[in-house]
Amino acid sequence: MPLKQIAILGSTGSIGVNTLDVIRAHPDRFEVVALTAAKQIERLAEQCIEFKPTIAVVADAEGAAKLTQLLQAKKIATQVLYGPEALARAITESGCDTVMAAIVGAAGLVPALAAAKAGKRILLANKEALVMSGNLFMQAMQVGGGELLPIDSEHNAIFQCLPDRFTKNPSAHLGVEELWLTASGGPFRDRPLVDLSGITPEQACAHPNWVMGRKISVDSATMMNKGLEVIEAYWLFGLPLEKIKVLIHPQSVVHSMVHYRDGSVLAQMGQPDMRTPIAYGLAWPERIDAGVAPLNLTQLSGLSFTEPNFAQFPCLSLAFAAAKAGGTTPAVLNAANEVAVAAFLDDGLPYLSIPNVVEHCLNALPSVAASSLETILEADALARRTANDFIRDIKR
Repeated sequence: MPLKQIAILGSTGSIGVNTLDVIRAHPDRFEVVALTAAKQIERLAEQCIEFKPTIAVVADAEGAAKLTQLLQAKKIATQVLYGPEALARAITESGCDTVMAAIVGAAGLVPALAAAKAGKRILLANKEALVMSGNLFMQAMQVGGGELLPIDSEHNAIFQCLPDRFTKNPSAHLGVEELWLTASGGPFRDRPLVDLSGITPEQACAHPNWVMGRKISVDSATMMNKGLEVIEAYWLFGLPLEKIKVLIHPQSVVHSMVHYRDGSVLAQMGQPDMRTPIAYGLAWPERIDAGVAPLNLTQLSGLSFTEPNFAQFPCLSLAFAAAKAGGTTPAVLNAANEVAVAAFLDDGLPYLSIPNVVEHCLNALPSVAASSLETILEADALARRTANDFIRDIKR
């Protein structure tokens, strides 16, 4: 059986590192042909030395020079490129058939679209691609003729619980009544909103169950992450927005569920470890060892589910509102949140001001049809400027 040729966009992040861990355990199945990273040059060099990809991409010329020097010292012949356009080249020139789209945030949109247009199998871990450009992205997938497999644990769980015929023709629905996305509730699920005014980045990033990057950890704490996942699920699975629900599930054992018309509920369960959905996506439709300990049901003390308190998690409410508005509003939501979270992590913006920044941008900026990539990127840029201006006003 020929090796699958894998390109990993965002190989030094949490998803990228876990993807390489699964690939490392299956050298008879997978070959890494392209790796990309923004700033973690030393870690990328270590990955290139081990996996010897054809192409490696970094953010800028300085990083490329440093990576080239590190690889030449080890006599590694990987071609080093840099800049946003090089991400598309990594997809089209590396010979990959599968793309792990794991770049965090809006920066992952353009290369994910390039992979869609090129007809690749896309393992989508970058939810922002669908949040920002849902219809455009799905059209690109249809034209390109590739396959789209969700890697977010919630969407991967739903994918596993749906009938195969549904994933090939979502409009048929096949008795699917609702999709239930589970959420841990993050580190502050049991604390009233009024008690969160002095929250630090370290506290917000201390997720009780999952190991994630700092930005995604903050999104989990505010539950913006779940709001973005609702929008992603809408585009992935084709059900009306009102049929996509969120449930707080603190144990993070049930990763999501599908509620059927006959009253049945199918759930996918497992350890809170991203290697499980990654391995599923890499080998689909087969299943391989993910390196994850099996779930021992006899050791579970109990599983609980509650509806979210939207007053406690205003970011979740804002995400539902943006989803209903449609057009470029979800792109504005995402951009404003990215700016606000970065300001919280790096510049002292109060934790409770994150939803204020997002709400201000949603109110200030009109929604237009997301008919082209240029329109979406313009909305993204305008939202970032608006968010930064508002943050400066807050901090005065």
